[in-house]
Amino acid sequence: MDILIDIILKAGRSAVELALFVLLPVMVVMLSLMRLLEARGALDRLVALLAPLLRPLGLTGLGVFAALQINFVSFAAPIATLAMMEQRGNSDRHLAATLAMVLAMAQANAALPMMTMGLNFGATLAWSIAGGLAAAAVTYYGFGRGLSTAETAVDETLHHREAHNAKGVLDVINHAGAEAFKIAVGAIPMLVLSLVAVTALKHFGAIDLLTVWLTPLLTTFSIDPAIILPALTKYLAGGTAMMGVVDEMRRAGQMSVELLNASAGFLIHPFDIPGVAVLISAGKRVAAMWVPAALGACAGIAVRSLGHALLG
Repeated sequence: MDILIDIILKAGRSAVELALFVLLPVMVVMLSLMRLLEARGALDRLVALLAPLLRPLGLTGLGVFAALQINFVSFAAPIATLAMMEQRGNSDRHLAATLAMVLAMAQANAALPMMTMGLNFGATLAWSIAGGLAAAAVTYYGFGRGLSTAETAVDETLHHREAHNAKGVLDVINHAGAEAFKIAVGAIPMLVLSLVAVTALKHFGAIDLLTVWLTPLLTTFSIDPAIILPALTKYLAGGTAMMGVVDEMRRAGQMSVELLNASAGFLIHPFDIPGVAVLISAGKRVAAMWVPAALGACAGIAVRSLGHALLG
């Protein structure tokens, strides 16, 4: 029992430090910037510019906005956009393509804080865009080609706060700060539970045993076995939990900056058990699209993984 209590206290301390001293400051700054750009109409103009270019890949204007949200806000931010697409009559085929893109892209709530650990955010963003567009196109023209293309009258107007004066700017920043605080605090329970589970598995030798079993296979493909622990955490507990494990490994010198960047395409995206569960909660039609979207996301993640592994 003493061992378990010690594990829980250490995991709790690490989770709170990561959420409040790494995740929260980064999210406050990025969310404030995004919401100010949104309020001043800059994002509307960017969406209007990109939407016609990306329409052939199966993305609508709202799909473009979802891409901006996943890359610069958090993995949960596109939920509202997906729900809006469903309510405003976007076709099943467009919904599947957009969901696949979101699942394949780098989630800001993990990628941005991991810059403090040595992550090359520029390369991560570039490969995130490439992988997301690949996922959308493969889903729209491949895995989702049999889905309905019927659409009702689609309203793609984005409704948001305005910041035309000092009071409006302050209001936007305050709401962005509150949103960032909610994201950071909401991440603590999953961080604590995942770090407790991972620390317990390490303490009782399960991770070492799994590493021994998988090392011959991984070395065949020139893959560092150190990736096993963050990968296992990521796909079972999500990107935020993976970030906590990587932070611990970086502090302990168990993961190099080179390995972190080489594995970013495989580790940083919301295509995991918690991520899929959260995103498909956007609506019944969105949830019904998860199979073709998941298959398309696999293609997009493969593009990102190869890109990071070969080119950084």
